[in-house]
Amino acid sequence: MLEYDWEDSVGYWICSATHAFRRAMSAELAPLGLTLRQWEVLAYLSVRGNGSQNEIAEGLGLEPQTLHSIIGRMEKAELIQRENCPNDRRKNVITPTAKAEKVWAEVAPISRRVRSRAISELSKSQLQALKESCEKILHNLGEVESTSRNTGQTCSELATYDANSDTTEIPVLGATDPASRRT
Repeated sequence: MLEYDWEDSVGYWICSATHAFRRAMSAELAPLGLTLRQWEVLAYLSVRGNGSQNEIAEGLGLEPQTLHSIIGRMEKAELIQRENCPNDRRKNVITPTAKAEKVWAEVAPISRRVRSRAISELSKSQLQALKESCEKILHNLGEVESTSRNTGQTCSELATYDANSDTTEIPVLGATDPASRRT
């Protein structure tokens, strides 16, 4: 028998919660014809504005070859466009299209709905403690999120829980002004 102290494993807790969130998102996105991976690419672009395929793959924890096929399907669906990087011809820069903006307007409420289900039995103080704990874990493991290229804000600042309004801000796809974030 493979034994491990799973009940005390922070990694297991986080992974289990992440898997449940991913399954819920997949189920909600399926009727729109959007995969979870495509949503993740759009979410990455929402935070960053654009990125090379390698940057997006790294940011999503995917192999570049896996992302290549996802990007190909998204390009055929006219959700993203590839442009040559002006500084390095070997790179393609991935940017969202106008159609992606429309799709994002449909999926952002889905994200909020799934998030609301996930946090429905957590108090504001529990949410704040969860956020702070995750930030400490990231810091301890040397994975502190770099600042957003577009806004100069950290990831935690881009997705802040507002204790006064019971909402979490979601950055607008491709926005460069922090005031343009939607709640």
